[in-house]
Amino acid sequence: MNTAQKRLQKELLKIGNNGLPPGITLVSSENLEEWMADIQVLDQNPLYVGETYRLKFRFPPAYPIEPPEVVFLQVPDRPIPMHPHVYSNGIICLDLLGQQGWSPVQNVESVCMSLQSMLTGNTKNERPPGDADFVRTNRLRPRDIDFYYHDNKV
Repeated sequence: MNTAQKRLQKELLKIGNNGLPPGITLVSSENLEEWMADIQVLDQNPLYVGETYRLKFRFPPAYPIEPPEVVFLQVPDRPIPMHPHVYSNGIICLDLLGQQGWSPVQNVESVCMSLQSMLTGNTKNERPPGDADFVRTNRLRPRDIDFYYHDNKV
């Protein structure tokens, strides 16, 4: 069993014992390399009231030293949220999910809470600049994209 598997089993045990914060539900964790979770924004932000969003986590063998790859998925009844840091293909531009912003103290729960917070604070019903071109031309995995983080107001 590698380090990632040990860590993920500990996270599952903690979730099983303590549950997750309100608005976060672990949907699938049958295999330790890929998990699905649903998140909801709990405040009354009119952009997200009543919506539930599906996240897919992919864990590298070096997790938690390396960040997981996290994207929003579009599935029935689960849209991709409209946000200036979320591309229409579900890729999320958030420094926490990049090599530079990641810390091994983060976990699935803290990532979900950070994404809830990111959505809660949003007031712009828009996609990132250049969304259509990015979605059409990007061939990199989300973790390999070198985002330029310049907007911490959203």
